[in-house]
Amino acid sequence: MNKIMKLDLQNGGTLSELWSLQHKAYRLEAEIIGFHEIPPLMETRDMLSRSEELFYGSFDDHGDLMGAVAVLEESPGKLTVTRMMVNPDFFRQGVAGKLLEYIFDLYQDMEQFIVSTGKLNVPAVTLYTKHGFIPAGVEEVAPGVELIEFHRNGRL
Repeated sequence: MNKIMKLDLQNGGTLSELWSLQHKAYRLEAEIIGFHEIPPLMETRDMLSRSEELFYGSFDDHGDLMGAVAVLEESPGKLTVTRMMVNPDFFRQGVAGKLLEYIFDLYQDMEQFIVSTGKLNVPAVTLYTKHGFIPAGVEEVAPGVELIEFHRNGRL
């Protein structure tokens, strides 16, 4: 049974584990969408430690970090899922879905949840659609690279 908990980025071990996970996960997304300047890949450990986002990690029975999600309330009542990452060793085991459900439960008073991903990142698009997100817009962030933004009403 996996456990989800808030991550303390001031803990050096936790920070290193999260940074490593972030690079594994976002390198794969970069390959999928053909864009290697994804902001999390440019981030140093120090930059990550100063993030204003709140991070939650999913751990297996051995204490290994299977995945993590980060959120930020950028305006009242609206929570943005700023990062979603799963260790490739744990792909297709429901880790990302459990992290999303955890966020929905934890932040049940939110009016809206927002998330973005590369339009070509089919696994992520499928995940968000499955969990009630609806496409809200597409933005070209680099030549031939489109981000799709999804919204999900809160208090469902």
